[in-house]
Amino acid sequence: MVNDEGGEKKTNPEKLTGYDFYRSSLGSPRYVVAPMVDQSELAWRMLCRRYGAELCYSPMYHANLFATDPKYRKDALQTCPEDRPLIIQFCGNDAQQILDAALLAQDHCDAVDINLGCPQAIARRGHYGSFLQDEWELLTEIVSTLHAKLSIPVTCKIRIFEDLEKTIRYAKMLEDAGCQLLTVHGRTREQKGPLTGVADWNYIKEVRNHIKIPMIANGNILGLEDVHRCLTETGVDGVMTAEGNLHNPAIFQGVSPPVWQMAHEYLELVQLHPCPSSYIRGHLFKLFHHIMNIRQNSELRQYLATANQLGQFQTVVQEVRAKYEPFHKGELPYEPEPMAAGSEEDKLLLAPWLCQPYIRASPESHLQKIAEKVREAEDPNRAKRQYFDKDGNEISRKRMKKLRRRQRRPNKTDTQIQHRHERRLEYCTECTNPQGSKCEFRLCRVCCKDRCYNNDHDCPGHGILIKSRRAKAKQFEHHIAQEGNQDVSRSPDSGPAIVAIDAQNPL
Repeated sequence: MVNDEGGEKKTNPEKLTGYDFYRSSLGSPRYVVAPMVDQSELAWRMLCRRYGAELCYSPMYHANLFATDPKYRKDALQTCPEDRPLIIQFCGNDAQQILDAALLAQDHCDAVDINLGCPQAIARRGHYGSFLQDEWELLTEIVSTLHAKLSIPVTCKIRIFEDLEKTIRYAKMLEDAGCQLLTVHGRTREQKGPLTGVADWNYIKEVRNHIKIPMIANGNILGLEDVHRCLTETGVDGVMTAEGNLHNPAIFQGVSPPVWQMAHEYLELVQLHPCPSSYIRGHLFKLFHHIMNIRQNSELRQYLATANQLGQFQTVVQEVRAKYEPFHKGELPYEPEPMAAGSEEDKLLLAPWLCQPYIRASPESHLQKIAEKVREAEDPNRAKRQYFDKDGNEISRKRMKKLRRRQRRPNKTDTQIQHRHERRLEYCTECTNPQGSKCEFRLCRVCCKDRCYNNDHDCPGHGILIKSRRAKAKQFEHHIAQEGNQDVSRSPDSGPAIVAIDAQNPL
C-alpha cells in the first residue's frame, strides 16, 4: 500500500469504528450538508459551517479519475483546516480503483463515503451510484476492501427499494461488510426529477431499528422544523439536506435571511477559495430562484445566465439588493409581482427576497401538465409562443436559441461567428441538405454515397470507401479462386468450394 508520494502506507490499528467514530471523529453531528455534484465545494461548505452545519460532504468524485489524474485530484482536494469534519465521497464500480482513490484522500478527511444513491442517467451509463444496488457481492467486496485497508472509516449513502424487507437486508449487508455510518435517502431510484415525490420516513425508521451503526436520514427536509421532526420520528442520529440547504444555507439555524446577504457572503468566500464560474452561477440561481421567476426580472435572469466573471456575479447581487432592500426594511410597501409564465409560485410563504425552500410540484401534477401539453399540441387553433430579439423584432425559436448561445460565449470574435455562419450556408450541390465539411465532391452524405457507388469512388471525408472495398473484394475473390484450383488439382474427386462474397462489404 503506497501513499501519494509513493512511500509505504500502513493502516491505523487504532482506527475508530461505529459510534466511537461518530462521536470522537465527527463530533456527533445532527446537521449534515449532503454531497452535491458541483455544489458542495469548499466555499459553499464554509458558508454552511458558518450557519450551523456540523458535518459536510464533498461533491461526488469519480474514483478512477481521482486516482489517475493529478489535476482532477488537486481540484477535488480543495480544503482547509476549518473544513472539518469532512467526508469525501467517491463513485465507482471497482474495489481496487476506489481503494486507490481513497488512499490518496484519507489524509484530507475523516471518512470516505461510497455513493450508492445517485439515480441520474450519468450514473446508469457509468454503472455506479444506485445502479449498483442489486450487485451485493460487488458492494461487499468494495466496502470490505476499504474497511480493511484504509486508516479511516468507510461510510455509504443509499436509496431504498420498493420492498421494505429487501431494504433492511441491504442495509445489514453493508453493515456486515464494514460500513461504519449509513445514510439512507427515503426515495427509490425511480423517484427523481419531476417524479421525485415524497421520501418515506417509515422505511428509514425500520432500517434504523435493524442496524447498530450510526445512521443519517435524507429526504423531505425543507426547514429546521423538518430536521427535528425527522430526528424524532425515525430515531436517526443526524439529518442530511441537499436542496433545502442550496435554497437556504442558514437552514440549520432556523432563520430566513435576505438572499443578497447569503450571496454576498458566499462570493466573499469564493475570493478566498476560488471555484469554477458554473458553480457560482448554480448557487446564485438557487438562492435567487423565487426572485428570478418574477416576470420583471427576466433581463436580470438572462444576465446571470451569461455571467462568467466574479465582478458580474457581484453586479447581480447588488442589483437584487438595490431593488428589494427598501421593501425588506419597510421603507416601501411591497405589492406581489407577477410570476413568469408557467411558474407555480404565486403563493410563497415568505417574501421572495428571503431564503426559503423550493417546493416541487407533485408527480401527479407533473403528469397532468404533460397531458395538458399534449392536448394543446394537438389543438390546431392553439396560439404559438412568440420570440423577440433585443430590438423587438419577432424571430423564430431556433434563432432565439442561437442568440442565447452566443450570449453565453461573448469572447467569440465577429470573424469566428461570420466564418461559422458562412460555413453553414454551404449546401450539397445535388440537394438542399448541408454538404459535408470535408467532402471532396461538395455533397451531403446521402448524395455522396450514391455517387461513390455509381462511379466507383472513395470519399475519405465521409468515410465512404466503395472503391477500396470493391478492390479488396476482387483481390479476396481471386485469392479464394486460386486456393480452390489448388485444392481441385490435389483432390480431383472433391467438389469445388462455394464462397459467397458481398461486393460492397466483403470484409
